[in-house]
Amino acid sequence: MANIPPDPLGVGGIARFADDFRTRRVTSEAVTTAYLARIEALDKRLGAYEFVAGDRALSQARALDALLAAGTDLGPLMGVPVAIKDLIAVEGMPITAGSNAVVEDLVGPEGTFVGMLKRAGCVILGKVKTAEFARSGHGVNQARGTPRNPWDAATHRIPGGSSSGSGVAMAAGLCGFAIGSDTGGSVRQPACFNGTFGLKTTKGLWPTDGVFALSPTLDTLGPLTRSAADAAIICAALADEPTPAPHPARGLLLGKPERHFYADLDAETEYCTAGALAALEDAGVTIVTVSIPEVAEQLHFYPGFITPEFLGYYGRDRYEATRENLDPFTRERTERGIDTPADEYIRLLWRHRELCEIARERLRGLDGWITPTTAFTAPPVSYFLESADAERAHARIAQNAHTANLFGLCATTTPIHAFGSDMPVGLQVMCAGGEDRRALSIALTLENVFGPPPTPDLSAFA
Repeated sequence: MANIPPDPLGVGGIARFADDFRTRRVTSEAVTTAYLARIEALDKRLGAYEFVAGDRALSQARALDALLAAGTDLGPLMGVPVAIKDLIAVEGMPITAGSNAVVEDLVGPEGTFVGMLKRAGCVILGKVKTAEFARSGHGVNQARGTPRNPWDAATHRIPGGSSSGSGVAMAAGLCGFAIGSDTGGSVRQPACFNGTFGLKTTKGLWPTDGVFALSPTLDTLGPLTRSAADAAIICAALADEPTPAPHPARGLLLGKPERHFYADLDAETEYCTAGALAALEDAGVTIVTVSIPEVAEQLHFYPGFITPEFLGYYGRDRYEATRENLDPFTRERTERGIDTPADEYIRLLWRHRELCEIARERLRGLDGWITPTTAFTAPPVSYFLESADAERAHARIAQNAHTANLFGLCATTTPIHAFGSDMPVGLQVMCAGGEDRRALSIALTLENVFGPPPTPDLSAFA
């Protein structure tokens, strides 16, 4: 592509890089330089990054090259450049949480998870944008800017949120992989809208100290990657475990919920989902209809639960002092739950714990539940700024994603737009809490059945 260096991990992903790195066919410095050049060429228009640590990243990369040359191998992620959501503290880098309000004192110093990445030998390219305080599923941020979805250079379409910059950076090949957070779909929605793979981890799998808290009860971290194979390598490396293998297609039993998840889909999502499910069945996967009536409860759960947890962290006095300078969408979502009585919040917390147990029972005998990730492909940003129907549309973004958080599950999204859409479409699989390796094994199977997805034409962004 003219004036744009090739994505150095675009062919073969992390596994190919790891092999080339160890056989000295490529260096971390060369790969980091290529990503910084791609950021320079593309991100002026895409706007995925909040902060680029170019000199520091190159220094890290050179040090890792020297370490490997001296005989120290930190594992499969050594030398891989990564982008970090600007909700997460990284020593020596600013943190905004997508806001013009000051939040450094709330977040505190760099936490355990970033330390895990550094010990694994990752090169941190910088911080990528987020919806303000992670409070939106569309990723529109009127406070600090909204990244452009790389699938449409003519129309500014939503990137998905809240990990908006993570999704755009990954889809545009501006990093080896990206880290996002997921409280109600914030890894899966941008992964879906931008055509990448995403993993919502089980709560507690990855620590969240040093991360701006939207909901300490529900917040999780997760990777956005070019493939399930890359995500499997990342998770295994950070846990010091073997990389999971694909689940055999024959013998895989997935539940298809009979209501809610398949309601009100746009034509492209419905068509691609049907094609993907048919391909899985042709490959030997068994898909059965299941009932999950408790899903209806999530419609009333989030306003009364998330806002009290957010205010408990952010502080009511700080909110009142800063509210006029916050993104209008942040204000609107916060105001809807600001007067939640304490007893109502406690009842919702107890119900969340009950639903985690109910979900485990309803998944007994199944490998997971399979649904579309979102109900529609990415609409224009202007729709959420101008339409009287914007709030309903925002609710539809999260209608399928909230379940995994509320029910304590892990979940993946896999691109399926190759089945007949010009814009990305995602297929979600939810597994029981703690079954992250199983979720990745299933995702590897889906990836083997579907093949690699199309990628966006970035030439118009250069």
